[in-house]
Amino acid sequence: MKCGGNTCTSYPCTYHGCNGKELLPVVCTHCEKHFCLAHRHQDAHECEKLEVPKPRMAATQQLVKEIVESKRSAPARGRRGARNSETAAKVALMKLKLHAVGDKSLPQTERTYFQVFLPKGGTEKSKPIFFCSKWSVGKVVDYAASLASLKNNNNILTAKKLRLCHPLSGEALQMDSTLESWVSNTECPLYNGGNVILEYLDNDCKGVDDVNSYFGCP
Repeated sequence: MKCGGNTCTSYPCTYHGCNGKELLPVVCTHCEKHFCLAHRHQDAHECEKLEVPKPRMAATQQLVKEIVESKRSAPARGRRGARNSETAAKVALMKLKLHAVGDKSLPQTERTYFQVFLPKGGTEKSKPIFFCSKWSVGKVVDYAASLASLKNNNNILTAKKLRLCHPLSGEALQMDSTLESWVSNTECPLYNGGNVILEYLDNDCKGVDDVNSYFGCP
């Protein structure tokens, strides 16, 4: 501060809309701008250098922590329970929302996300896709086939049919059932953010036998 006669140097606050002044410099160590005492903190003056934690990343880290802790406390036997599958799907859902392809005009509230594992023998193993929850399984199959550039001969009677199969049981889902009905199913649900299998099946085939072979599990 410099004073000469009746004149004293003051330091005006640079926060927009603030007319405050200080006799001594109050400088933000991050953006190096002058502020009044009320706006000296980063969050108070909306500092351009303020690093805000990403809620999505924080939520993901919390869910991953829950999964790790549940595995440590759970007995090392049997198949993964429905609760663990649901939690794992929630973690995957956050990642799928960043990369999934689909109809961008669909409202967020009607979107259901899956990692779609594609028929064996192709160059692409899986594809993240979102669908409308109100669609029939048949429409889901047609849409996924279109996005993944798969041959779809479901309208030819004698041809192998492209079917959507459950990731746990391998069961081929009924073509006229809705995606919404499977997500809300209490016994063997599909999880928003989970996996589904797309495979060519003979007309008399009820599903795929070895679901683990699609996911790279032993």
